[in-house]
Amino acid sequence: MILKTFRWAFAVTALGLAVGVLYDGWAAFGIVAILAVLEISLSFDNAVVNAGVLKKMNAFWQKIFLTVGVLIAVFGMRLVFPVVIVAITAKLNPYDAVHLAVTDKDRYQELVTDAHPSIAAFGGMFLLMIFLDFIFEDRDIKWLAWLERPLAKLGKVDMLSVCIALVVLLITAFTFATHAHQHGGTHVDKAETVLISGVAGLITYLVVGGLSGFFENRLEEEEEREEEAARSGKRGSAVQLTGQAAFFMFLYLEVLDASFSFDGVIGAFAITNDIVLMALGLGIGAMYVRSLTVYLVRQGTLDDYVYLEHGAHYAIGALAVILMVTIQYQINEIITGLVGVVLIGWSFWSSVRRNKALAAAEGATKKSETVPVS
Repeated sequence: MILKTFRWAFAVTALGLAVGVLYDGWAAFGIVAILAVLEISLSFDNAVVNAGVLKKMNAFWQKIFLTVGVLIAVFGMRLVFPVVIVAITAKLNPYDAVHLAVTDKDRYQELVTDAHPSIAAFGGMFLLMIFLDFIFEDRDIKWLAWLERPLAKLGKVDMLSVCIALVVLLITAFTFATHAHQHGGTHVDKAETVLISGVAGLITYLVVGGLSGFFENRLEEEEEREEEAARSGKRGSAVQLTGQAAFFMFLYLEVLDASFSFDGVIGAFAITNDIVLMALGLGIGAMYVRSLTVYLVRQGTLDDYVYLEHGAHYAIGALAVILMVTIQYQINEIITGLVGVVLIGWSFWSSVRRNKALAAAEGATKKSETVPVS
């Protein structure tokens, strides 16, 4: 099962490392390997959240996500995205931005670093909204009940998550971003940039979240129609519509993946400013994350370990805060990765304990039922 699910990831790893060696020798091999590990550690929560969406889709769309989707993730977010950021912030055309990335790597890295407040505010707000909408929803299964129970009650207030996100954005803009940034002997105020980018991230989430919710509801409706059609012997149209709904859910997954990739792309510049090595390393990591997503779905891991999704969303909340803080302060990527790993590991351990407690209780119940009545 593991070999079958991860075979594409293994193939891409071998190919990526080989291309790295051919491109710039064994030093490039090491850089590509480090970047792959960085991407996997930063995006483990991404795999868990993606699995929650992907489990609603059939095997065909899971394969599309693993093949076509990874092309979008690798070439779109890990190669094209940094170039587009430079093109927009430096007011260059795409050709000049690519030429700059290849011929003047230091200047290219400097321009991406200058764009970091915009990227961090946009990505931070998008991820913060995912976290807030999760913790404000009343769920049957609660992990940290002492915290989640009162938050679920607060979540009954309309638009509360949007209000909190906007307050966080204002605080960030007028504490971190208004501090003078020394750049080339001049002071740069980033407050306006952070506000505009943060609002754009919020709007993007509301649009994408609204559309995904619509298509998710539509998918559920079509599944009900398919069951009715199956009973009457007519299945064709319902299956086709379900596929259409799954297509839009696939698009939602791609946008979700893009929001997670911000920290990986920015963190990669701490290791190299070569866009070829960056695309190779982050691409390998992205492939493992996608394979892990499919593995979690096919093994039913989220159903067996019910707190994993909670841990992943808490990791998303932590990542959102870290992104906002990095507007002013530098935070080591190791810390960012460890926060996510610790939270997900904790939720996994809690799930194991819960399963053992339920099994023990079920065993005790069966034992008491078999005891003869004297």
